[in-house]
Amino acid sequence: MRSDSPPPAPSVDPAARHFAESVQIMARLRAPDGCPWDRQQDFDSIRQYTLEETWEVLDAIERRDWPNLREELGDLLLQVLFYAQMASESAEVNFTIADVAAELNRKLIRRHPHVFGDAASRAAGNVAGVDPAVDGSPDRVLANWEAIKLAEKKSAAETSLLHSVPRGQPALSEAAQIGSKASKVHFDWTHWQQLLDKLSEETDELIAEMKRPEESPSRQPRIESEVGDILFTAAQLARHLHVDPEMALRSANLRFRTRFAHMESHAAQPLSHATPEELESLWQSAKIALTQPASANHQSGEQ
Repeated sequence: MRSDSPPPAPSVDPAARHFAESVQIMARLRAPDGCPWDRQQDFDSIRQYTLEETWEVLDAIERRDWPNLREELGDLLLQVLFYAQMASESAEVNFTIADVAAELNRKLIRRHPHVFGDAASRAAGNVAGVDPAVDGSPDRVLANWEAIKLAEKKSAAETSLLHSVPRGQPALSEAAQIGSKASKVHFDWTHWQQLLDKLSEETDELIAEMKRPEESPSRQPRIESEVGDILFTAAQLARHLHVDPEMALRSANLRFRTRFAHMESHAAQPLSHATPEELESLWQSAKIALTQPASANHQSGEQ
């Protein structure tokens, strides 16, 4: 039976449709008759918001606030759209969001020969001689990823092994990544116990600097340097113990916030009026009170 009706229009993926709309909205905001604030921004002024949105994504994940995570991921995506739109308007920068997506797609295919095949990986620019047969091993996947990435950097004429470690990230994360990169050429401690000894050594050096006369002009810069060495060493210790130092510190910050709030709510007077002994007692009470529920839950789960 013949029909004169036209064929149905191809369906458009909702993600592609909404993403295209987001790109158009961003272009409209930056248009001559768009938003004055958005038009005023440049690459430097937007950086702070990129960091803020990144931390808000992490915060939503840590709180398991999934509806908020959906919103925060949108805010983070906005940063990508903003940078790409500004780049498309600049003769000096000159790339678009389409270029960003295309580069990402090539990179994902290039670095996953075990998924897309060796031929597709090489067509996407893979010049490293890796074995795509990883046999389901995440470690072999990571080894291939690093080899392909290193070949990319060599072809880009990047001379330092540390070139790929971003300077704009939090310092603890940067320290851990620097140590990880250096370990690839075996410039590393062989055991975590050595890092405890190194921490003790750095602490002794800080104490020596603290004993210098306060009027010495070099005292404070030296103290800052020694504190930095302690933090760098602590980051390497965390790396050797397979702990992300940034996440560990964020968890410690949250514990302190929670315990301090408990102190404030259980004090008989404002904390500013409490004696050191009272503050210590409140702190220990907070630690006990906030630890007991977790222990009780654990015990009940075992019964």
